[in-house]
Amino acid sequence: YSSQVSGRFVVLPVLSEKESKVLHLGVMMRVGKPLDNKIRFRSRPESNVAPNFIDSGSFESDSTRMAGFETYYRGKRWFFGNEYWWAFVSSDTKSNPRFHGGEVIMSYLFNDATRPYNTAGGYFRALVPKRNVFEGGRGAWELALRYTRSDFNDKTVRGGTFGRFTSQVNWYLSQNVRLEFNYGYGRLNRFDLRGNTQFLQSRFQFYF
Repeated sequence: YSSQVSGRFVVLPVLSEKESKVLHLGVMMRVGKPLDNKIRFRSRPESNVAPNFIDSGSFESDSTRMAGFETYYRGKRWFFGNEYWWAFVSSDTKSNPRFHGGEVIMSYLFNDATRPYNTAGGYFRALVPKRNVFEGGRGAWELALRYTRSDFNDKTVRGGTFGRFTSQVNWYLSQNVRLEFNYGYGRLNRFDLRGNTQFLQSRFQFYF
């Protein structure tokens, strides 16, 4: 983009650290002018080593408008979330297409840990084990399920649709160190063909 303006508004109908409950509701908007009046929407299947599964190709556009919502609930052990967005593209050559996508997530903690919430930024921070491995504890174990879907088909643009279901086991050794193990199953619909892909992934993450 050569220029863009974005905004986000969040409310917290429930915020109780004593009961470890948070209900987060948010909306966002963004208006942008594509660089050189060209735009392209593309996405990998949640794997950095994979090629782009869906791709609108580059086409002329003088502006885009994006809107979306986000809903998250944190209980003592349960965590639920949902985000969805729509992109409205101003393009005379492609009949002003609209693209959309989002995700649904659910997770459960098997031992005592907290997922702190940043009220200033309106987001959840990294999970914190009650006793980390480096202090003689077991850290924290989490099971997560997630479904994501993106649709880049509209009007004369046929970028494809892709959906993926992912199961994930996370071991938080400490607040700054974690191991992830993922199994994903994706379904791609593009070029009038349908195909499935299985993903086995793991990650060791250390951050400050």
